[in-house]
Amino acid sequence: MTNEWTVTPEYRETEAGSAFDSLEKVFALEGEAVASDGESCVFPFQVGGRRYYVKRYHTTKGLRSYLWMSRISVEWRNQLRFLRWGIPAARVVAYGQCRLLGKTVRGALVTEALENTKDLAALALEDSPLLSDARWVNGLVERVAAIARTLHSHGFAHNDLKWRNILVRTEQGEPEAYLIDCPAGQRWCWPFLEYRIIKDLACLDKVAKYHLSRTQRLRFYLRYAGRQRLNPQDRRRVRRVLGFFSGRE
Repeated sequence: MTNEWTVTPEYRETEAGSAFDSLEKVFALEGEAVASDGESCVFPFQVGGRRYYVKRYHTTKGLRSYLWMSRISVEWRNQLRFLRWGIPAARVVAYGQCRLLGKTVRGALVTEALENTKDLAALALEDSPLLSDARWVNGLVERVAAIARTLHSHGFAHNDLKWRNILVRTEQGEPEAYLIDCPAGQRWCWPFLEYRIIKDLACLDKVAKYHLSRTQRLRFYLRYAGRQRLNPQDRRRVRRVLGFFSGRE
């Protein structure tokens, strides 16, 4: 059995670096789960007056677990990619996995908490007044469009770009958006990339159509495409986005 564990350089000489300096230590931590599924759980943990989120995979499934592409390894690689590409995202503190006979059997990812944030899906569910503030929404549209444009410009598709995976600051002032939770994202080559781009944009619009105006949704696409108006190619893509979930909702 082989353990692979990394503490990112900026945290190695900190209290957090000490608290999360091995996979064994991370799996010995206790906390109340805020999210869980058949493979993983997430819980907050406080060190030195700061909050962190620990995501532990207690099992891994599928062929990818034998090919160095387990969900946990893909998730930390993508999180590090986002930061390298200048996409606002939670800072990575530590990450790693345990492998047995070539298979990932467990792993973990620790990130620093983004304080005073909520995911967009939660704002929509509670009918937040922020979504009725045209100025705030326009700022949000700009930031989410920039995130999507950066992802796709690198030939990367998130594959689950839903409102629940975008955190926003709920304080007064200009909105800030952060990308989280991406264990299924990857790079694609053409022509497969175009389908994945359509899916990403459709996932965003699936909720947006109930909470944003048509003008705001159009503004999003124009900012994403970097244009002042739609061209024929854009119109074809927009039709595909609008019809992507037709009959499946």
